Amino acid sequence: MTVPFLYFEPQHAPLRDAMTAAFARVYDSCWYVLGEEVKLFEQEYAAFNQVAHTVGVANGLDALVLALRVLEIGPGDEVIVPSNTYIATWLAVTQVGATPVPVEPDPATSNLDPARIAAALTPRTRAIVPVHLYGQACRMPEIMALAAHHNLFVVEDNAQAQGAAFAGGLTGSFGHVNGTSFYPGKNLGALGDAGALTTHDADLAHKVRVLRNYGSQQKYYNEIVGYNSRLDELQAALLRVKLPHLPEWTRQRQQVAAQYNQCLAGIAGLRLPAMAEGATHVYHLYVVHTPHRAALQQYLTAQGIGSMIHYPVPPHLQEAYQALGFAPGSFPIAEELANTCLSLPMWPGMTEAHVAAVATAIRAFGA
Repeated sequence: MTVPFLYFEPQHAPLRDAMTAAFARVYDSCWYVLGEEVKLFEQEYAAFNQVAHTVGVANGLDALVLALRVLEIGPGDEVIVPSNTYIATWLAVTQVGATPVPVEPDPATSNLDPARIAAALTPRTRAIVPVHLYGQACRMPEIMALAAHHNLFVVEDNAQAQGAAFAGGLTGSFGHVNGTSFYPGKNLGALGDAGALTTHDADLAHKVRVLRNYGSQQKYYNEIVGYNSRLDELQAALLRVKLPHLPEWTRQRQQVAAQYNQCLAGIAGLRLPAMAEGATHVYHLYVVHTPHRAALQQYLTAQGIGSMIHYPVPPHLQEAYQALGFAPGSFPIAEELANTCLSLPMWPGMTEAHVAAVATAIRAFGA
């Protein structure tokens, strides 16, 4: 059986008529930027995420950049970031002129380890950016308590974890102002680039709204040096169609993960995802670890089973950050995770037969 790494059809086919109607609604409105669809999606996503305010922007990276900007973080400041994450987390920090300070993860969960943060703090530290990697919630109560003790801001990178929770609180609702992405492959994906910020703070939300729109509240009158980073009216309309289905898609992802856990249990040399006590996981990705990653991936490909590596090179070893002077071995946990991780097929609509086919192939390989 062929099992693609990602397959949209089971999600998209039932929504075709509603998506087409949303397109027609926007087309016929003759209003395509910062209109009623964006306003309504912002309200609906805020309700979903249990926050007071959502501000739609062009993409997830812009969301993080604007979050740091409205917190007035810039040159001379340091920001705590995970040593293992997608590079966008680091890019946001450097794009505002601040310095990313990497902290190692909990090896079991791959998420930022709160116990390691204190040792990385300096008088220049201004913020912490935890990433809910692969869809699992970070240990946010500990991170928020540490941040409060040291008078630091928290900006959650919630691009992979819409709907995940820790101790009952939703990711994207803990931090002072938080970023998320609606890139097509995300759990809630647009049909192009899109992103948003979430916050409980009305003043910060207002500042983001001004900053995203050329630094302007009134057309042609610009108060500050701003950006052009606005959630597209069409993407907002399409996201409005998808948002009510997200809880069911999450349930399906969790069901597929449970089947994986059962089918892959006990395979020597294969480490399955672990979850911190108090956390929930929405399985944007189902990531296993094996020292035989390259050979296993090649074998799966030959069997018609898709897989991907998230992520093969940690940010501190990327050429883009060579000026920071980190050598191989600087962050060994991140490097070990990068060298051994493999993401298996995960999408709403996967059947037990799909999971069984993947598990059968892995067992036949003998990970």
